[in-house]
Amino acid sequence: MKQPGTRHKARRRAVDLLFEAEARGVSPAELIDQRRELFRHDDTFGDIHDYTAQVIGGIVADGDQVDAVLSSHLREWTLVRLPAVDRAILRLATWELFHTDDVPPAVVVDEAVSLAKELSTDDSPAFVNGVLGRMVGLAPQVRAAVRAEPVAKPVTDA
Repeated sequence: MKQPGTRHKARRRAVDLLFEAEARGVSPAELIDQRRELFRHDDTFGDIHDYTAQVIGGIVADGDQVDAVLSSHLREWTLVRLPAVDRAILRLATWELFHTDDVPPAVVVDEAVSLAKELSTDDSPAFVNGVLGRMVGLAPQVRAAVRAEPVAKPVTDA
């Protein structure tokens, strides 16, 4: 049996943190800060992988956009009606589809389906695959648009 890779573990941790943050009503970024502080004092908690922090930071920063795109691709469901773990998986995958140039869209979908198999109901992998399958065609255009966005320059006194 193939062992999960580092990025898969980082994604799983991100899903866990997204799920926990929603259940506790706190920001996922706040949870990362808490976990990193705990790790400084007790390494049995495990450090937060950089990719986990990157993905969580992206989801927090682009959350409204992620939820809007995700909601527009759901059929016969609303985002709030989804099981919380499926919502976390889909948010992670949606952000990755549109904001990571180093992960092919097919890998994003495969990873999300794998996480749904590990963490959710028997029906979730097919559901996650279907939702992401409707979005995957947009990924190249959105990734290109994100790369083309001008970087904001600080205002200076002239």
